[in-house]
Amino acid sequence: MFDYIQTNTTTPEKFTSPPAARLTAADVPGLARLSEESAKLAGSVLPSVVSIDTATISRVAVRDIFGYLRGYRNDVSPGLGSGVIVSKEGHVITNYHVIKGATQIKITTNDRKSYKTEIIGADSQRDIAVLKILGGGNNFPALNFANSDEARAGQIVFAVGNPFGLTGTVTQGIISATQRRFSDTSNALLQTDTVINPGNSGGPLVNIYGDIIGINVAIFTRGAVTNQAWQGVGLAVPANDVKESFQAIMNRGAPVLGFLGIEVSPEPVAVDSALGTTLGAMVETVNPESPAAKAGIQVGDVIMQFGPRTFNSVDELMLMIAKRAPGRRFP
Repeated sequence: MFDYIQTNTTTPEKFTSPPAARLTAADVPGLARLSEESAKLAGSVLPSVVSIDTATISRVAVRDIFGYLRGYRNDVSPGLGSGVIVSKEGHVITNYHVIKGATQIKITTNDRKSYKTEIIGADSQRDIAVLKILGGGNNFPALNFANSDEARAGQIVFAVGNPFGLTGTVTQGIISATQRRFSDTSNALLQTDTVINPGNSGGPLVNIYGDIIGINVAIFTRGAVTNQAWQGVGLAVPANDVKESFQAIMNRGAPVLGFLGIEVSPEPVAVDSALGTTLGAMVETVNPESPAAKAGIQVGDVIMQFGPRTFNSVDELMLMIAKRAPGRRFP
């Protein structure tokens, strides 16, 4: 049982509000400036972030209670993701898994204008796809790519996208880790604690200058997790990888894998040097007339690094070779 108190509905109740805010910008100048600059950054980035609505139509058999086929019907599965405009002509980068298998794709810009789109190409290995907005002119607000090799743990970043269909959402956090790998054959990802939820996929992770430092791709989960909402560990494809995929797709329609023409031992070898023990990959075969043969690589050589980068496994070395664009040279 609850005791109800009868209220006085005839006499106005007196109240006194504080005369002014307890603190002013002069009292907290650092926080005031941070708040203003965060809002300025969001306002600069939001016009370049789009919502991507997809529909996958499949034919489903219709049977009666006895199991006899009576016909077919179309089953529509909707999908939702985010994207970012990277050219004035309206090219949009998103995740490949956002548009994979879709039969209909619609892009909605931040000013709530909707456009038809076409798929330019995709890099399924990096989970990157490039779309183009149709019929919107040639003066879209595009974002630039940052150099993700310079990303460091602790740097402030912002995730922009459409979680759960809530368009124009901005969350703030930091880069928690770089070069995060979850298997020997997976791409290195950026880890961030910015709030990333379903619908954020394909949206940009931007630095304090509003440049793309990564493309949000996934939420880390372990085991059978039923709650796929934010757990504090978001993952993004580094901007340099995204830029390589974008340029390859724009030039050729799809990435072309790098090739050296070597076979290496499946197990790494340990090499002792003045700098300590380092892992390497021993060359077992060199294909004639291959780039490796022309470069002078021989059977028995041990590869210690690929260009300026070291590796932790043979699979990682093979992935680095495949991701290197043909014709490119190291400085």
